[in-house]
Amino acid sequence: MDWQQVSRLMSMVGELSPGTVSLVGAGPGDSTLITLRGAVRVTQADVVLHDKLIGPELLGLVRPDAERIFVGKWPAHGSGSGGASAGPPGGVPWTQERINEAMVAHARAGRRVVRLKGGDPFVFGRGGEECEYLARHGVAFEVVPGITAAFGAPATAGIPLTHRGLSRSFTLVTGHADPGDGDGGSPLNFAALARMETIAIYMGVRTLDSNCRQLIDAGMKSSTPVAVIQWGTRCWQRTVIGDLATIAAKTAVAGIQPPALVLIGEVVRMRESIEWFERRPLHGQVIAVTRMRGQADSLAGELTSLGAEVIEAPTIALAPMVDYSAVDEALRHIGRYAWLVLTSANGVDATFGRLAAMGLDSRALAGVKIAAVGTATAARMAAYGIKPDLVPGEAVGEALAEALVAQGIAGQRVLLLRAEVARRVLNDALAAAGAACDDLAVYRTVCPEQLPEEFVRRFDRGEIGWITLTSPSSWYNLLSLLGPQRAGGLYNVKLASIGPVTTRAIRERGYAEAVEADPHDVAGLVAAIRGYVHARSGGGGSSESQSAGER
Repeated sequence: MDWQQVSRLMSMVGELSPGTVSLVGAGPGDSTLITLRGAVRVTQADVVLHDKLIGPELLGLVRPDAERIFVGKWPAHGSGSGGASAGPPGGVPWTQERINEAMVAHARAGRRVVRLKGGDPFVFGRGGEECEYLARHGVAFEVVPGITAAFGAPATAGIPLTHRGLSRSFTLVTGHADPGDGDGGSPLNFAALARMETIAIYMGVRTLDSNCRQLIDAGMKSSTPVAVIQWGTRCWQRTVIGDLATIAAKTAVAGIQPPALVLIGEVVRMRESIEWFERRPLHGQVIAVTRMRGQADSLAGELTSLGAEVIEAPTIALAPMVDYSAVDEALRHIGRYAWLVLTSANGVDATFGRLAAMGLDSRALAGVKIAAVGTATAARMAAYGIKPDLVPGEAVGEALAEALVAQGIAGQRVLLLRAEVARRVLNDALAAAGAACDDLAVYRTVCPEQLPEEFVRRFDRGEIGWITLTSPSSWYNLLSLLGPQRAGGLYNVKLASIGPVTTRAIRERGYAEAVEADPHDVAGLVAAIRGYVHARSGGGGSSESQSAGER
């Protein structure tokens, strides 16, 4: 999707007016299941008041200059500004009254307010109460529906809510008794529920045993199938299957805790034939991606589509060169070269960035042959309308050097634009073949100041199963950022290397990689991880031990 398409979609949604509150349903858990309107509203907000089940990916849509306030029903700490989550002073839990007051206060201050709620605001989400309060205080509001858990979780568990011959209706109820209801007991009418075809119970794990017994007492067959779906739609989703007589014990043995949805009815039997989500080859694998922000999307997307949970852990950042005069001079007189050689996607971007800075574009490269180190670099060239003349079969400097020498470059002049720190294998091979190589740095990489907090927290808890490494620098910087003491935890993590150069760097520091990509690109890296997991699970997909990271 290009920017024009994004802009058109945003124009379809329209602007959120200052002083308006938008109640946005975030969906059942998976951040990509928010509606288009909901996502746009989050990006437009000046302040976002969010619940505890909103994931970091969705909160990443909040503008850096917007205020992000945690209003979940548990204590939290933080500054509450500049993109940081915050709870009330002193860690005092937020009450519904306090949330209502905050929405009104921010709206009256002329801010665009988003009240970001899990699921759908009007399905056990107190959205109606919040709208009543806003209306009473003269604050303009809108409601953006979301996919509720009873729709999302069964879909990913492979259980249709309705199915011809099994269920023509479904009922949504809560298993949590609200102290304000005044009855002091269960809110459910079991005599009526026992006649229902399909029942979805929200917040029903803690009352599961009692609810099942009362349904049986009310006349529902004890053999009626039941599913308990924990963390529905998330990559770590777990589903336990039983019947009214056995499900409570099975759920306890499995250690299922909230959030979870209880689904009761004959439709549960459909899971046996149409389960798909938890059968994905990388389901439950927790994989950290060390590529820099903006370049990790393709790898993260591939891994996520296969069921993995992806954690961002960029260990490389780009920085401009201090002096571009030599590069600019070479590009200005590109006609003196027979070959232009680029060895990374970053090098491609930097090169065309310099052309643009000089008022030039790809037409300036007419007449010069162009070589790319691999398919990823070639793909980046395509974004600028360039098809390279040479791409070696293996994405390493040695293979590129061999391919160039085979072109007969003796006596020719070659322009090599690369990172500031790079191996000299290509330079040496070209010189040995009789070519004159102008070797210039067009960009430099630096080590970030720190690793993301989420990665560090999950790493320290032993929850990271894999770390992908796409260059020696990504590996060296990871070691530096972790520090000597924490780096010992890497022995309990599987390392996935993009190619032999990176593998060699890993081994030199005393670590053994789990897998190496072949071919040496994103697709090869994903295939290598997938192949390893498949082999270790006996060919049947991700096992439960592997789903926990198999450490």
